[in-house]
Amino acid sequence: MGGYPPSSRLFVVIAALAAVIGGGSSDKDSGKRPDKAAADTKKDDTKKSGTKKDATDGKVVFKVWGTAPAGALGGLDIGYGSDSDTRKGTFQDGTFEATLTLDKDALYYDVHAQLQGSGDINCSVTADGKTKKGHASGGYDICNAQLSSNFTGGWS
Repeated sequence: MGGYPPSSRLFVVIAALAAVIGGGSSDKDSGKRPDKAAADTKKDDTKKSGTKKDATDGKVVFKVWGTAPAGALGGLDIGYGSDSDTRKGTFQDGTFEATLTLDKDALYYDVHAQLQGSGDINCSVTADGKTKKGHASGGYDICNAQLSSNFTGGWS
């Protein structure tokens, strides 16, 4: 090193120390052992891809519950469905529940129940984990719950 200026010799010494301190790799370590960050990422990916589907995924659930004695016009009047598919429901033993397949093209899903003179009822519609609820009490009041599609493809 006699012919090199002192600054060049210092650079070579620093580079050599950095390689030793930095832990350079040996043949037995190279490529055979993933680092901890890579292993953690793989575990996280497994957790995400292994998510369990809820029993209601891809379904819309309509519910009505409470007390509703039959009036002069008969029992509770229930309607449910979407903007393109309306159905009639039957209230038995204080409850009504129905499930339809979720149609992503639907504009809304709705359940409504009208009392026949007296009673106290609740109603709900659930799609993609979103639930809307309603309530009616006394007279000929109507319980209504509606989920509308939004611009992002979800429900609100």
